[in-house]
Amino acid sequence: MMVPQEPDENSLLLNRVVESEEDEETAYESSEKIEIRIEENEINLDEDEDSSSTVPPFSWKKLWLFTGPGFLMSIAFLDPGNLEGDLQAGAIAGYSLLWLLMWATIMGLLIQLLSARLGVATGRHLAELCREEYPPWARFAIWFMTELALIGADIQEVIGSAIAIQILSHGVLPLWAGVIITALDCFIFLFLENYGVRKLEAVFAVLIGMMALSFAWMFGETKPSGKELLIGVLVPKLSSKTIRQAVGVVGCVIMPHNVYLHSALVQSRKIDPNKKGRVQEAINYYSIESAAALLISFVINLFVTTVFAKGFYDSKEADNIGLVNAGQYLQEKYGGGVFPILYIWGIGLLAAGQSSTITGTYAGQFIMGGFLNLRLKKWLRSLITRSFAIVPTMVVALVFDTSDATLDSLNEWLNVLQSIQIPFALIPLLCLVSKEQVMGIFKIGPTLKMVAWSVAVLVMLINGYLLVDFFSSEVSGIFFSSAVCAVTVAYVAFIIYLILRGISLPTWLSQASLKRFTQTGI
Repeated sequence: MMVPQEPDENSLLLNRVVESEEDEETAYESSEKIEIRIEENEINLDEDEDSSSTVPPFSWKKLWLFTGPGFLMSIAFLDPGNLEGDLQAGAIAGYSLLWLLMWATIMGLLIQLLSARLGVATGRHLAELCREEYPPWARFAIWFMTELALIGADIQEVIGSAIAIQILSHGVLPLWAGVIITALDCFIFLFLENYGVRKLEAVFAVLIGMMALSFAWMFGETKPSGKELLIGVLVPKLSSKTIRQAVGVVGCVIMPHNVYLHSALVQSRKIDPNKKGRVQEAINYYSIESAAALLISFVINLFVTTVFAKGFYDSKEADNIGLVNAGQYLQEKYGGGVFPILYIWGIGLLAAGQSSTITGTYAGQFIMGGFLNLRLKKWLRSLITRSFAIVPTMVVALVFDTSDATLDSLNEWLNVLQSIQIPFALIPLLCLVSKEQVMGIFKIGPTLKMVAWSVAVLVMLINGYLLVDFFSSEVSGIFFSSAVCAVTVAYVAFIIYLILRGISLPTWLSQASLKRFTQTGI
């Protein structure tokens, strides 16, 4: 008769970790994930343990199976806030900031690739890892800041959709009615989710296609100068008159909630974490599809910028043009044609607003579930996430419906709100993706680390300039100055804390990290 052995301390700890993780919120249930089919020439790689670190050869079929998350991520580069930044840059700076738009997109791509790398290598998204790695007070502070950024972005996106609905209804539907219609997208999202990830990704592909077609049509109608476009992309130019537009171009590219979103989206595919070759393969395919998605987003943004550069640069309307009146200005400038340009603009804006509000709902689910570990049904979580944005947006629509200038001013405040939150996405991401305790062999090397931190610091400095410039012109008085100084000190102190903690993350592993290290060796 065999006497059962007492389990050792490590086994008990690992069992507790497994049991606790069964109750944790996950980005996707196992049944929701897409199976990546193994091709015939790869069978030996999986059977041979010595070959488990070998990356399988490139396959177009596999690239297609991995294609999707990058295009959902790219929506944030095409939301109404970005479109407004594009049209203002074109109207005020002409073609001169196209080079900056290109380099800002490249910087955004680098950050998003690191987010995807983190999600693939760890099997967890950024919000979940923040919950593990930071103490409760810091975790809740980061969550609160991220939620504020998401709410700010969502208000812009919902208002953008409502403006498009107002345009397409020829003014019959007021702004508040457009907000209510847009609010229903969370139910559309839930409906699509029931049909699987690929169906949801296909809908976003259609919406991106609508944007591309609409703005390409506008580009063809207005016929911007090809020579000036090429010079604008290749030759860096920056003048004192266009500093604010330049800051806006860079500031609109990196969205805090999008950094969290991408690390979760990449988990929609089944990847065996025990096989390092499969993990590297997934990182490679996600890098290709993300680069392709952002190339398309860059071209769409370029269309918008050049259309308004051709039509309104150096004109009396340039300083007054915004998201609300842009369509009317286009109509007055270029008239009807086969299909009125006002409605072409409205269709493109509607596609941008609807797609970005749905991805905002998606991001809100991952952020709330990851930070708080909430075990809620999807419909309830979507309703909570959507309510955070719809309630303040409805107030905005009712108060500011008749004032274009006030809506533009509100948009500036929302841009500032999102700029403030950028460090709370970038710093945790760069700290975690650099740590072997978290990433194993997939941590970034010193060169990439230096480049990534340089980009992050540059983006934060540019946004810092935006904040200083904005508050110096908008906020005055001793009371406000004192309050702003106090908040600024606390804000900077928290950023310094996050950086210092990232540099010296505890050498011990969290329980979840111990599980990953024990099971996968990473």
